[in-house]
Amino acid sequence: MEAFFAAGPDEGERSANGHRILGELPHLEAVEIAFEPPWPGVDPHTHPDHTDSFYVLEGEVEFLVNGEWRRGGPGTYVSVPPDVVHGFRIPEGGGRIRILNVHAPNTGWVDGLRKR
Repeated sequence: MEAFFAAGPDEGERSANGHRILGELPHLEAVEIAFEPPWPGVDPHTHPDHTDSFYVLEGEVEFLVNGEWRRGGPGTYVSVPPDVVHGFRIPEGGGRIRILNVHAPNTGWVDGLRKR
């Protein structure tokens, strides 16, 4: 892994499912993810080993954190510490969403994206 990374607006590696991998460091991995309706969302889950953070770039997103759904548009930031139940989805009637997703520390999630 590199000691640092920088990705311009049209840079970054594309995963097999179209997500844009912005970079990987030992202490974090950053990916721009996008979904179109009728995408069903990410089921509630936890991570024992990293914080999962989201910054909404486009669209309206519903985030589940500790049993509570919260809706946010561009500029909304959600950070979920280890072992906290979370998920996210496109709200009913919503459109395309695009999110910056950061995992800290790096736990190999990006490697998993490459294999999908």
